Amino acid sequence: MSLISVRRHARSRSWACVVAAATQVACVPKARYDQCVSDSTELRARADAQQRQDAAQLQYLSQQLAQAQAGVQDRDGRLNDLSTQDHNLQAHLDEATAINQQLRVELQRLGTDVDKMLAERGTLANALQDAKVRLEELRKAQAVGEARVQLFRDLEKRFSPLVDSGQLRIESRRGELVMNVQGDLLFEEGRSDIREAGKGVLMEIARAIEVTSPPSSGRRFLVTANTDEDEKEPLRSGASRRSSATSWELTASRSVAVVQFLVSVGVSPASLTAAAAGSFDPVVANDDPRNRAKNRRVEIALLPSASIDASRPSPQAARDAR
Repeated sequence: MSLISVRRHARSRSWACVVAAATQVACVPKARYDQCVSDSTELRARADAQQRQDAAQLQYLSQQLAQAQAGVQDRDGRLNDLSTQDHNLQAHLDEATAINQQLRVELQRLGTDVDKMLAERGTLANALQDAKVRLEELRKAQAVGEARVQLFRDLEKRFSPLVDSGQLRIESRRGELVMNVQGDLLFEEGRSDIREAGKGVLMEIARAIEVTSPPSSGRRFLVTANTDEDEKEPLRSGASRRSSATSWELTASRSVAVVQFLVSVGVSPASLTAAAAGSFDPVVANDDPRNRAKNRRVEIALLPSASIDASRPSPQAARDAR
């Protein structure tokens, strides 16, 4: 029974007792009067108890509402952070997609210029055969481009925890898909021994290469170590202090160490090539400690496949197409 119903019932009983007393004036028995008073007191007590219960329930619901509002604010904050990360990843994906779009445009252009090519070549059968071969090469190149875009997406999804923590970046550089690992995560300053903290990241990369690029895929990866202008390999006894030489030696030993570790955990050695860039391929200027840390890195780049190289026109084919 609600508080309002209890109060109405109490007033009704109280008025009934008063009316009964008024109609009978002095003839109301004491027992009847006492019963009315007792009923009125009981109903009032029940109404007060119900009121306290309703107040407690209202306070509980207010607390639940406050907690729900706090949860909504926290969720909105997380959504804003995820939106920023998604924007950065989308920029890398757009760059990879642009390469695929160029192949699509070239394929369409060649299809519309077939008649002109045939007229200039002079031999309809040979020109048509050449066009078919060219179209097939472009279709293969397009398929390779789409596969690279899909691989880019797969690696972004697989490495999202490492990307979010800043230990790894998936990017496109010079038209190549690159996995960029912080050099300070892998090596101590001036050393080429892989740190224990960096082996976990390399194991994740090895698993990804085994899954997405088995030996049957024909994909190859170039492992290139880079450093900044100040980091050098410790000098051996009697060695001269040549910054270029020591940076070459340091990055060469680091890239070999990474390749050997990847092979030791299951990556096919035929799919890996080691390279050293010394301090001569910076991604940013070496003008402050933060930028120098960015230049100390190891890049694992997916090399262009033979099908992409074959799709590029030879000089003779370019002259014939004019």
